[in-house]
Amino acid sequence: MSKYSNVAHYQDFTELEKILERSGNSYDMDLIKKAYDYAEKCHGDQRRVSGIPYILHPTSVACILGELGMDTASICGALLHDVVEDTPVTLETISKLFGVEIAKLIDGVTKISKIPYSSREEQQAENIRKMLIAMADDIRVIIIKLADRLHNMRTMDCMPEQKRRDKSLENMQVFAPIAHRLGIKTVKEELEDRSLQYLDPIGYKEIEDTLLMTEEGRERFIESIKEQIVEKTKDTIPNVFISGRVKSINSIYRKTIMRNQTIDQIFDVFAVRVIVDNVPDCYNVLGVVHDVFKPIPNRFKDYISMPKPNMYQSLHTTVLDKNAIPFEVQIRTWEMHYTAEYGIAAHWKYKLGMSGNDKDDDRLKKNIENVKSMILDQLEAEDATDIARNIRNDFGENDVYVFTPKGDVMNLPRGSTPIDLAYLIHTQVGHRMVGAKINGKIVPIDYKLRTGDICEIITQKSEHPNRSWIDICKTASAKSKIRQWFKHERREENIVEGKQMLEREFKRQGINLTEDEYPEFFKSLTVKKQYNTLDDFYAAIGYGGIQLWKIMPRIKEEYQKTYAHDIEKITVPQAPVRRKKESSGVIIEGNDDVLVKFSNCCNPLPGDEIIGYITRGYGVSIHKRSCTNVPDDLSKCEDPRRWVKAHWEEKTGETFRSTLQIIANDRTGFLADLTIKLSQMHIFIHTLNSREVKNGKAVVTVTIDVAGRDHLRGVISKLSDINGIEEINRI
Repeated sequence: MSKYSNVAHYQDFTELEKILERSGNSYDMDLIKKAYDYAEKCHGDQRRVSGIPYILHPTSVACILGELGMDTASICGALLHDVVEDTPVTLETISKLFGVEIAKLIDGVTKISKIPYSSREEQQAENIRKMLIAMADDIRVIIIKLADRLHNMRTMDCMPEQKRRDKSLENMQVFAPIAHRLGIKTVKEELEDRSLQYLDPIGYKEIEDTLLMTEEGRERFIESIKEQIVEKTKDTIPNVFISGRVKSINSIYRKTIMRNQTIDQIFDVFAVRVIVDNVPDCYNVLGVVHDVFKPIPNRFKDYISMPKPNMYQSLHTTVLDKNAIPFEVQIRTWEMHYTAEYGIAAHWKYKLGMSGNDKDDDRLKKNIENVKSMILDQLEAEDATDIARNIRNDFGENDVYVFTPKGDVMNLPRGSTPIDLAYLIHTQVGHRMVGAKINGKIVPIDYKLRTGDICEIITQKSEHPNRSWIDICKTASAKSKIRQWFKHERREENIVEGKQMLEREFKRQGINLTEDEYPEFFKSLTVKKQYNTLDDFYAAIGYGGIQLWKIMPRIKEEYQKTYAHDIEKITVPQAPVRRKKESSGVIIEGNDDVLVKFSNCCNPLPGDEIIGYITRGYGVSIHKRSCTNVPDDLSKCEDPRRWVKAHWEEKTGETFRSTLQIIANDRTGFLADLTIKLSQMHIFIHTLNSREVKNGKAVVTVTIDVAGRDHLRGVISKLSDINGIEEINRI
């Protein structure tokens, strides 16, 4: 039986009244009843796809918000949220009857449906943009939308399969990450689990069945743990409340199916949650737990002193019982527990009179402002279809915690670079950045930050951003600020660069237009993109606001309508596959639609004879055929079926990293000569390290970008001309 099976799919107004009464909060029930009566009248005989009276949907959404502790305006907004979209009633009418505040909430939740868009994806993206704009003004908009989406998922069985999958994917990409960032754990986990049920029903069922099989034994085990903790704390720590918690099915899925683990290998499938009255008691309980059970090294996390960005606070420790069974213990106060379950929604609980202190409410208010700031960063994306990707990047669960030299803790998405940290500290710090030190050592600017790093940003007043940073940094905020700098500070340069990029793409695609034909040809496109002049359009291409591969299909279509010559020669570029740059240019058994990565043990280059190895969960790893990790006789290896034929495409159009070891006479100016020679050949240097050895020699290791084996040979040949070099080897 599913963990959500006891959740009511449809709830009526009587149930809503009970929920609001049980909450103990102060509600304007007359206004709520008025909103319900008006919604019931407007929806009339309308029914859901399942045949259920439509009015039960908005009342069910209002019930979800009531359980979250939201205020009167939010409840009324939920009851009326489909009236404007699905009936003839206008926002002006809602505003007159229920006030501007409620009308704004409804407008923010209402989808854009009357504007024609070129694709369903573009319309969805614009709906998200509209919602985020309203959310930046009032965070309650997204909380209502989350409740609406959650109820839709509870009643999705009657919808066509493709629609179920589309909505589920949108939940995973947009709504669940937002719920996570807002700290509304109850909504996030149910959204993810219900979405997974439609995206991978077999995987979902396997995990659900496994949990059910172990349920009885798990409950006995948790009871045993609870008894041991209670016995040790009853005389010293008052009011200790203990409960069991099972990890969400989606969380288990990510660690088992996607990481090829078994449930037995996951330490926190189930946990014991200990709730106490105050923070000192949290640490006292931690001491008791570590005294009774054996802690597992490196499995302790203190989110009380270092809260997560979504305000989550708790102590986490993983320990072993006497039978060496691992389990997690979470320790928190009641205030922390409520915030962990309801996140930003707790703010309205405090406003409505729930017991809480000013410090907690101030923290909630501050987090609301931080989320609003992050939302505004998402909206800076010129192309609305980028917003969903930005949300996944910036609102995801995998965060890293980095320290500044002053000891401040900065939180960033996993995969962030020093550039992202610089712009998080301050926009001008980012603009003036010239380098970074991690734990006192200089690192490349594309270094991936790790939890615990102490990062120092090196700045110079005369410096400014580099265009390449947009492709290096991770967060939407950093990308947006870099683009804005180029947009405002380098307009003329952007116009020239953008025009050249467009002309190069036209030449590559066989599109022939004269200079005089450009203004008329691009007129409709510039108007749609809200650019006043053709120069504005060129500038947007130049600073990265417009990505050519996205607009080329539309350009081709327009060219096809207007001109009748050479159409058959045009090939429209497809959206680039989201994979690492070095993974392109290889065909696996005649099929290049597969995730490819290059092994670090041999660093193959175009021209090398190669072979592929099918890894577990990470695609195909490409090796040189002569690599020491490749068996000489594949038929005699442990699993020969995992070795597959691979060869290079005729033209990869990509660059690949290659590392050279150079042995030379140590002399003044040698490194300068080396870097100058590489610069003259337009070779990008990733890393360069030098060390002294005996007999006056130096060993230099340099990692560079090359187009293939033949290109590398040419580079080595030219480097050999440098005075003092004795030997160059590819490693």
